[in-house]
Amino acid sequence: MNQGSDHRPVLIVPFVWIGDFVRCHSVVRLLKAEAPDRPVDMVSSTLCAPIADYMPGVRKVLISDQPRKQLGWAIQQDLAARLRHEGYGQALVMSRKWKAALAPFLAGIPTRTGFAGEARFGLINDMRWGERSLPRMIDQMGALALPKRFDLPANWPLPELKVRADELALWRQQRGLVADGRPVITLSPGAVGAGKAWPPGHYAELATALTKEGAAVWVLGSPAETSTAKLIADTAGPNVRDLTGTDLRNAILALAAADVAVTNDSGLMHISAALGTPTVAIFGPTSAWHWKPLNPVAAILEPPGDQPARLRARTEGNDAVAHHRTDDVAVHSVLEAVRGVLASPRLPR
Repeated sequence: MNQGSDHRPVLIVPFVWIGDFVRCHSVVRLLKAEAPDRPVDMVSSTLCAPIADYMPGVRKVLISDQPRKQLGWAIQQDLAARLRHEGYGQALVMSRKWKAALAPFLAGIPTRTGFAGEARFGLINDMRWGERSLPRMIDQMGALALPKRFDLPANWPLPELKVRADELALWRQQRGLVADGRPVITLSPGAVGAGKAWPPGHYAELATALTKEGAAVWVLGSPAETSTAKLIADTAGPNVRDLTGTDLRNAILALAAADVAVTNDSGLMHISAALGTPTVAIFGPTSAWHWKPLNPVAAILEPPGDQPARLRARTEGNDAVAHHRTDDVAVHSVLEAVRGVLASPRLPR
């Protein structure tokens, strides 16, 4: 690798989605393994910024909320001015979008590494090719942190989120969630993309069964999931807590406290796995092989179907063959997966 001789800070400009932001910690760990003393910073939206607080190896986050489908020239200039003061030696621009590379260019960062896309010649001066030949998002991200024509490692460093015990204890106390011996199961019913969300009624049925067996159920997500949280609480009773809201830190801490996390293919799935919380992940229209967390998960549940065809679809990068409905994942299958985790000896995180 070529990072060890350059001690100037390196900047990561990640994708805006929560799951991809978590994946970027693999890149952070890769960079820090090569040059432990070289600072690593990240650009982030307000939404994702709390994640970086729990990422070992990240020095600082520069928050910039870029408008969607607009250039946002004033916002780009503001970000560039802040980047200019940091003395970065390199920027790793994960997205192929033209505007993702603009602020690093305006800031005069000497090496701006990224894949070819949207005619970014000049904005990107360390151009990489062959993005589409890399089957997974982590392969595409990690390749930018390696020299050109460098072989990809067999195994990438795993994302790792660390929450301090004292912060977690204070958070629980402030919200009246003091541990009482009951297992805590989090439900994350949100998802981005058609068909990726397990139906609210399935979550409500699962919560009812879990609370009858003595578990506490916490529902997580954005305000878009508040109505689903209400349905779950109205159906399953007072042992369900609605923890949906605008602050992602709240969900991170809840997932760190949980005994089991049940989640759709979503950003919270990646957070729970990176925290080391046993995660039961429900997939439907997307390929688990491509989009599951790098970290081990307790179970991946998919709709019944032609499994050989689905396996071929994953290896060939063809999600169309693997398209099934999350609705068809049975509630009893998820319940059994949760029961299995609770019955297993817990390893220290």
